[in-house]
Amino acid sequence: MAEVTLTINGRNYGISCDDGQEQRVVDLGHYVDSRMKDISRSGAASNDTHLLVLTALMLADESFDARQNADQNGQAAAPQEDELVIARVIDQLADRIDTIADRMAQAS
Repeated sequence: MAEVTLTINGRNYGISCDDGQEQRVVDLGHYVDSRMKDISRSGAASNDTHLLVLTALMLADESFDARQNADQNGQAAAPQEDELVIARVIDQLADRIDTIADRMAQAS
C-alpha cells in the first residue's frame, strides 16, 4: 500500500492507495481541489463543511452524468480500475468530512 499527501483547500491529507496508483490519486486530488476552489469562489458555501459537501455533490453529479452517457452509448457499465480508485478516494474524503462535522458539532 502506498501513501500520498494531497493538498485540498489548503490542507494536507494523507491518502492510502494501491501501489502504482499514486500519480492517479494525486491527479484526482488536484481535480477535487480545483472543483472546490470553483465552488469557494462562487460564494455558494457558508463554511468548510458545507464546501466539502457541495464539492462531493458536484463530483457525484459529474460521475452520474458520465455513467449515464456511457450507458446511452452502449458502453459497459462495469466499474473500471479508475472508477475504483476514485471511489476509494471519495470514501476516504467522506470519512474525513464526517470526522470534521462531528468535531464541529461537539465544539458547538
